Amino acid sequence: MSFDSAGCRLAGTFAPVPDPVAAALLLPGSGRVDRDSNLRWLRLDLTRLLAETLAPLGVATLRYDKRGVGGSGGDYLSTGFDRRRDDAHAALDWLARRLPEVPLLIVGHSEGGMHAIELAGRGAVSGAVLLSAAARPGEQLLEWQGDALLSTLPGWLTASLRFARIDPIVSQRKRLHRIRKSTAAVMRLQGVRVNARWLREFAGYDPAPALSRITVPVLAITGGHDLQVPPEDVDAMGRLVRGPFDGRVVGDLGHLLRPDPERLGMRGYRRTVRRPIDSAVLDSIGEWVAGRWPHTDGRAAGD
Repeated sequence: MSFDSAGCRLAGTFAPVPDPVAAALLLPGSGRVDRDSNLRWLRLDLTRLLAETLAPLGVATLRYDKRGVGGSGGDYLSTGFDRRRDDAHAALDWLARRLPEVPLLIVGHSEGGMHAIELAGRGAVSGAVLLSAAARPGEQLLEWQGDALLSTLPGWLTASLRFARIDPIVSQRKRLHRIRKSTAAVMRLQGVRVNARWLREFAGYDPAPALSRITVPVLAITGGHDLQVPPEDVDAMGRLVRGPFDGRVVGDLGHLLRPDPERLGMRGYRRTVRRPIDSAVLDSIGEWVAGRWPHTDGRAAGD
């Protein structure tokens, strides 16, 4: 399928089910990932697996390629954080028109979870699942990520940085300060073109106000070894959300919702994705959805 968002055609996959009890929009994390949460060099398959998990429960799903990715139009690198959120809202509108009077859910991972928070806070959905999402402002999150990343560096590299008097956190702050002073959509930093608009808008976004407006049921799951969002933010969400809240921090899972016992974070992603997504995560989502939007006849979809 495809839909229009502010003049840009976005391509996706709509997975219908017979007599749906709900319909869910599935949003992947940050980066140039496609509708299935995959990069060219890294297969996460999260949103595809979520669609397969929800279908037997009677939940139709929609997932789509970001601007400039896969079959979608537009330019990836110049698309900001706010525009991606608005694209998600357009996808929800398409789903609502396709399945009128069916409850809408939103399931977001990482950046997708931040968009899910905002749309749930606007009253656009009947329930939200937040996977590896944060409850603090983007600028604070970026600094937390920087500290966490430093903890994963091998000792020889840490020593080399100290010897060269290089402080990565200070360097990161300087880069972000330069980006925030600019109005450019794309900037070249250290020879690499970066999405300055996205970083500027993400750094300025605080999810707390939207979380405090949410009155629908929320399920939040973060891995206990996540090095991209603080696991303790799950408790912060629970204090802010006004609707029924179920928050879980799961064992040694990392940001990709797979085991990361050595806390390698991004440095170990290629190794981490060789393992499947933890079944406890998919089972928890399935049980939460089935408990709140059950089949009235007690049968699985398609039986």
